[in-house]
Amino acid sequence: MKSVSLSEGTNRTRVHLVTRPVGNDLVVFISNDQAHVGAVAVAEYSAAENRASVSVLTRLGHKDDIIAYTAAHMLCRRLKIPVCAIAGIHIDEITKEEIDEISRNCGLLIERLGEVLAEQSPSSV
Repeated sequence: MKSVSLSEGTNRTRVHLVTRPVGNDLVVFISNDQAHVGAVAVAEYSAAENRASVSVLTRLGHKDDIIAYTAAHMLCRRLKIPVCAIAGIHIDEITKEEIDEISRNCGLLIERLGEVLAEQSPSSV
């Protein structure tokens, strides 16, 4: 598995996704230009139960937990490997519309990443 770097959106709602393989596991970092660690989610796949279990840590006052959880869960289920997702997106005076757009952009990035990783190793996805 190779490292991947993707971006989605424009202006204040542009977000970036960078991966780093760690052995057979995957670390995913989702941020904007004001990157930080807002939340961390770790997902583990159980073949016996055909499900992913996710644990999330969120820094005080941060709201990045949904993005981290979603990325870790979706990628773990698809790839069937442990995934750690770190999310840190900050925008001063953010609007509801910008939150919705960032959420959409993050979802698109996660889907695109799944496709890219499938192309890298079609037999494992």
